[in-house]
Amino acid sequence: MSSVPVTYGEASITPRGDYAHCDADYTCAQQWARYTPQEHELFARLYARQMALLPGRACEEFVRALPHLQARSSIPRFDDINVRLKAATDWEIVAVPGLIPEAAFFSLLAARRFPVTVWLRKPEEFDYIVEPDLFHDLFGHVPLLFEPRFADYMQAFGAGGLKAQGQHALQFLARLYWYTVEFGLIRTPQGLRIYGAGILSSGGEVEHSLHSPQARRVRFDLLRLLRSRYRIDSYQATYFIIDNFQQLFDATAPDFTPFYDQAAMLPEIEAGALLPDEVDEMVSAETD
Repeated sequence: MSSVPVTYGEASITPRGDYAHCDADYTCAQQWARYTPQEHELFARLYARQMALLPGRACEEFVRALPHLQARSSIPRFDDINVRLKAATDWEIVAVPGLIPEAAFFSLLAARRFPVTVWLRKPEEFDYIVEPDLFHDLFGHVPLLFEPRFADYMQAFGAGGLKAQGQHALQFLARLYWYTVEFGLIRTPQGLRIYGAGILSSGGEVEHSLHSPQARRVRFDLLRLLRSRYRIDSYQATYFIIDNFQQLFDATAPDFTPFYDQAAMLPEIEAGALLPDEVDEMVSAETD
């Protein structure tokens, strides 16, 4: 099986990774013994950088689950994480060569199996990488799979993705995933916090997402979100804020097919746009 172009964000990417030895569902062996000492050291450096950035910025559910990875000093074995993850929420992580087609991705999520890329970025990509790698997938995504409501949301998203494939609605599912799973913010009694994996695994977007005056932070609204464009080659211009993970699950678990038709009939919203009835949450908080 060779590498094939797949959709990531609103772009098509020919993924890195060895696809020659994966199964029909795109899963493969982690082959942990093949990681070099240099790769373990790089992973540890990435971990340490994010741990210095996230206190007071990451949501409590993420911080509470991080120790389950046991990944502070080296790349962990997926099988070891699965012992704890399966007991917590009946999820497991599976190794994949890299980005995989949407149908395979949705099918894995619907079966409570989260795909984690096996390859790690190069040292020269320490600060930025477009295509998700091992560190992004493992550090950014896996901790919240220990949170029951978020874990259920991910399964519902996968089931919704399988259904959407026959409804010409994949761009809307991509936007939902992007603005929640990858770049979502959550409101807490202590202020806005991060739960999106794309922010949590980034060296620069942590601060940008919460405090940059160039970004817009708006309340979660499903129809508004489905209409909102985004870019994959820069920090986000718009972030959506949920009140809790139950809200996210409630918006996703029901049949929201009618929203596809509504979104398709309305004009798209450019990244960074603030609608007339919206308030930038950061600006509001600073001026109250």
